This record gives sequence, structure tokens and C-alpha cells, in this order.
Amino acid sequence: MAATGDVFRRARGRALSAFRHDDEYEWKGPFYFIQGADPQFGLIKAWAVGDTNNGDDEWKEEIKLTEQAVQAVNKLNPKPKFFVLCGDLIHGMPGSQWRKDQERDLKNVLKNTDQDIPLVFVSGNHDIGNAPTRETIDNYCKSWGDDYFSFWVGGVFFLVLNSQLYFDSSKCPELKQAQDVWLNEQLAVAEKHKCKHIIVFQHIPLFLREPDEDHDYFNLEKSVRQEIMGKFHKAGIKAVFSGHYHRNAGGSYRGLEMVVTSAIGCQLGEDTHGLRVVVVTDEKIVHRYYSLDELSSQGMEKELLDMLAKKI
Repeated sequence: MAATGDVFRRARGRALSAFRHDDEYEWKGPFYFIQGADPQFGLIKAWAVGDTNNGDDEWKEEIKLTEQAVQAVNKLNPKPKFFVLCGDLIHGMPGSQWRKDQERDLKNVLKNTDQDIPLVFVSGNHDIGNAPTRETIDNYCKSWGDDYFSFWVGGVFFLVLNSQLYFDSSKCPELKQAQDVWLNEQLAVAEKHKCKHIIVFQHIPLFLREPDEDHDYFNLEKSVRQEIMGKFHKAGIKAVFSGHYHRNAGGSYRGLEMVVTSAIGCQLGEDTHGLRVVVVTDEKIVHRYYSLDELSSQGMEKELLDMLAKKI
């Protein structure tokens, strides 16, 4: 296995070292990846005691759940191309008491992921703060790699974004501007290479169910959302995968699918702890949320396996 540091910090220089661009520009047939979100070590206890600021001093349950997630992913055959975690890796906010211990324990679980399944990390509000600063983002990058970057897999272009910069960039406006410039450049690259699909990963959903729904804690502010949706639609982006809501949700905007995936960790609704299997075919992106128990015991259903076998 690669050195632990390499496993967690593959995103460098705004690219992902697990995949070589020149090998991955061309479509090679259907493939799939696994999306998880919000392992958020510490939230189950904090939520139970009603103290989300200081109640996160225990995370045994999250360790067990994340171990189960890793074991389920490792058993899948064929192997997924990668395993992406869409933010809120731990509950402790920057500067909080238990943060370093939560991070250490999460890495101890994730390092057991099959070495042939690259880990892809997305920053969430608990990872960099609700109103991030240059310092909180730098600290995240030292632990988990770049906060935004792109990569190609089999002719499909993936963009990982720092959605916190869209939520509140008041303490680092220059960093939001830098991501905006970079994103425009990346969308120009995608157009030039005629990619099969473009898929985005970010922590905070653009919206939960309707593109024009009111703004609250779990989505982006309306004017920001409209600007991003317009840009994504124009670029031909097919899907945005996110977490943050700790429930499954989603909707669509002019052909752009917004997929909101529930948590590996603490559930805030009726869903079970789980992961999403995402199959990418020539024509479409098909996905299904599995409980950890279901994925562990039964694996992927035949319908999805048949899509992968078509080789078109």
C-alpha cells in the first residue's frame, strides 16, 4: 500500500494523482464509483445529548459504521473506480477540542480501503468551518489534499468543489474568486476534450428538492444557486452529488440532476446509514442508495451489474 500520507493527500496541484489525465480522456465503457457522505465522527453523541458544539467527545458508533462502509466497498466485484466522501469527515469544527482525535481515528479506518480503490475527499462545513478562512482551508489541505480539484476517469470529467466558498466566503473572498476563475478554466477544458459526461461533487446541495426553494442551512442562497445552476447547465453538467442533509433528497434543473446522499454517520431523517452506488454509462448516470447492511450482505443488484457488463 502507498504511504498513508499519499492515500489521504492524492489531490495536489488541483488534480488527483490516482488517475493520469492522458490515460483517462477516452471513453472505455461503463464504470461505477461509490459516493458516501458525512461520516462526521462525533455527531451521533452530540445530537443525542443536544449539544452539537461540545457534545462530540465520543464516536465509537461512527467508527463501527465507517468500518462497515469500508468493508462493504472492499468486497464489491468488480471494484469501483473510486470512493468519494462528500464532506463533513469529522464533527469537530476547526479549533475544537476533539478534532485531532476524530481525524486520527477516521484515517485509521479509511486506510483499510483497498489500495486499488482511490479515496476522493470533499470539504464540508465541519472540515473548514461555516465561514472558512485561509488558515482553516490550509489546515484541511494539509490533512486531506486540495479543497477543489478535477480529474478524468474513462472519458468522464469530475469536478470537486469547495461549496463553503459559495455559502460564506466573507473571511476569504479572494479564495472564492480563485475557485471561480479555476472553475471557468476547467469547464473550457472539458469542452475542448469533448468529455462523455461532467459530474460535480460538493458538500452543500444547490437545492434539496426544487431549484427555486427557499434558502436555509441545508442549501445554497438563491442568487448564488441560480448563478451556479446557469453555469452548470450551460456547460452540460449532468449531475451534482452532495451530502450535508443527513437524509436522501434531490431534484433536477433543466437536465441537471441534484443528488443529495444521506450519511454514513448520524441520520437526521428516516434513512439508514448507507452509501450510493453510481453507474456511469454511455448515455446516462444511474444511481442507487444502499444501506450499509444491504451492500455488505448482498452487494450491487443485478440490474446495475448488467449495465457494467454491456461494455459500450
